[in-house]
Amino acid sequence: MQAEQTVLKTSIGVTILIACSGIIFGIVTGSFSIAFDGVYSLADASMSILALVVARLIASDTDPNRGKGKLRTRFSLGFWHLEPIVLGLNGILLMSVSVYALINAIISILSGGHTLKFDYAILYAGVTLMACLIMAIVVRKKNATIRSEFLTLDATAWIMSAGITAALLIAFIGGFFVEGTSLAWIAPYIDPAVLAVVSIVIIPMPIGTVRRALSDILLMTPEPLRARIDTVATAVVSEQAFLSHRAYVARIGRLMQVELYFIVPVGMPARTIEEWDRLRDEIGARIGGEGPNRWLTIAFTADTEWAE
Repeated sequence: MQAEQTVLKTSIGVTILIACSGIIFGIVTGSFSIAFDGVYSLADASMSILALVVARLIASDTDPNRGKGKLRTRFSLGFWHLEPIVLGLNGILLMSVSVYALINAIISILSGGHTLKFDYAILYAGVTLMACLIMAIVVRKKNATIRSEFLTLDATAWIMSAGITAALLIAFIGGFFVEGTSLAWIAPYIDPAVLAVVSIVIIPMPIGTVRRALSDILLMTPEPLRARIDTVATAVVSEQAFLSHRAYVARIGRLMQVELYFIVPVGMPARTIEEWDRLRDEIGARIGGEGPNRWLTIAFTADTEWAE
């Protein structure tokens, strides 16, 4: 988690730098698309800061060396539920910014477009494109070992930013070369047109992230995880001569939450607490994923009502 936070900090710093330069260049060049690129990056940076705060809370909560402070006492079930909330807000915010940009682009086109300083715009787009590509490669490489949903979304955001900037660069180069030619009438429409195209392309991109986040927030059971738990529990029922089991499974961000209830026969010979604990350990090992991001509860009862 420390590595995740380091990558997020670096990403946030570069994003803020690009966002500020984009807004400034957008004002200097008169480009709505560059200004949008800056605002988009600023919105992404704000969500990355929120993601970093959540990552720190989760890391602090799962650290066995830290005592139970007031915050951990108030949130005794942990902070995992904040992760899908932040991811969902991030995706919705980025889509909202893009929709607003599309509306402004259409209004600009219908009003005849506007003039643009293509030389400064090309300089900005070229430098920003290189920065976005470098960050996308670095974040994806780091996340190959960290495997964080936050970093996955961050890498996707850098790729999206690179795509936006590449489209801007191509459009600006085209606009620079049509100036003073018979196609000069196109120049005022280039900036709003490319903004409209870019907005249409990126609006649906966060939908998958928002869908997964809503699934986690609503505690919808992932079928592959449910199937894995049922396979393990069914085997235990057969081996231990139990009657049946009940499984309640959810994935909340990086947390795997499992509650398993085994229905034992009435009058089954008694076992010591240590024997039941050893059986719990065995079941937990079969389920896998042991660590700070697994919440596993295993209970044994002869009364079905306790498991319903």
